[in-house]
This record gives sequence, structure tokens and C-alpha cells, in this order.
Amino acid sequence: MIKLEFHCHTHASKDSLTRPVDLIAVARRRGIDRLVITDHNSIAGAREAQAIDPELIIVGEEIMTTQGEILAAFVQEEIPAGLSPLETIVQLKAQGAFISVSHPFDELREGGWMENDLLEILPLGFNLRARAFAERHDLAGTVGSDAHAAFEVGRSLLLLDQFSGADGLRKVIRTAKMQVKWSPWWFHLTSRYASMKKKKQS
Repeated sequence: MIKLEFHCHTHASKDSLTRPVDLIAVARRRGIDRLVITDHNSIAGAREAQAIDPELIIVGEEIMTTQGEILAAFVQEEIPAGLSPLETIVQLKAQGAFISVSHPFDELREGGWMENDLLEILPLGFNLRARAFAERHDLAGTVGSDAHAAFEVGRSLLLLDQFSGADGLRKVIRTAKMQVKWSPWWFHLTSRYASMKKKKQS
């Protein structure tokens, strides 16, 4: 089985200072086989990382829609923020991307999803509710660390069979095992610090 980190950020996100080269180094040290870089509304960091280590990196994007954030892997072309969820999904499907959602039922976060909004895009704790929702609607689930700093990478991983491309990931995702280590609340301070630092510099 391989270890897949499905959700992490680089300095291409407004709330991360992590250089792609540092993210790659940490992932390699921790034995992570594939890393999906999902910067906010950008694939620039993922492209930069993929140029350094094409075997490790999968280009992804975390896209802010009008209802919540959509997480995608195997993104070929950047999707702009601000589209409806269905418009975003149509554009991602046209690229053959693997589509997931970020932060279902997280009422404290911008980009979190409410159940009615999720029901609109079918089929397509916060976490316990998300898992129950997925099981109720026969959806495959994903986990990811949502790492905004290199030290956070690999706290939540998918353990799954070898795959190639988005179609391959779709085939093996239902048999994936989830390895999750909860992060303390203060981890969120890294993204807040990065956001404030970038605002000062602009």
C-alpha cells in the first residue's frame, strides 16, 4: 500500500509560507509516497513542486465556490474562485479531475459546507458527521492534513493500493484505510500568521 497526503498547501496559498522544496523534503523524510498540493484557488505551487519531484507530487487545488470549498486532485487547468459548486464541478470533470469537498459541516470556517449545499452536488464531528453523511449517501471519503506548514504534513493520510491518474484513484479510493492523528488547535496559528505576514508585505 502507498501513503497519500491528500491536502496540503505551499506559499502559493494566501495563508501558507511553505516553500514547495520544504514540503517535498518533509514528505520524503516521513515516507509519504504521493502528495496532493491543494493551494487555495491556485495550482502554481503544485506545478512548482511537480517540476522538482514529479513522482511525488499530484497537482490539486482547493477552490472556493459560492457555497464552500471543493478539493480536487489531478487538476490540469486552474479553476477560478467564485463559481457555483456545480459550475466548478463541471470544469473539473472536463479535466478528468478527482473531486472531493473540504471541511464538510465545519460551521466555524469560511468554505465549510452545510448539508443542504452538499445534497445539491450529489452524487459527486465535522469529521464524524462528514463520515456519516458519506456512508448514508454511499460516497467514498478522503482525509488530509490540510497542512499549511511543513511540520503538519502527514498527520492524516490515506493508505491505499497503487494507482495511476484520477481514474486509478477513483478505483482504489473505496478500499483506502485512513490514518489520522488529530492536530492541536494551535496548528491553526501557522496559517493565521502566514496570512498576516503576507498582508503586511502587500
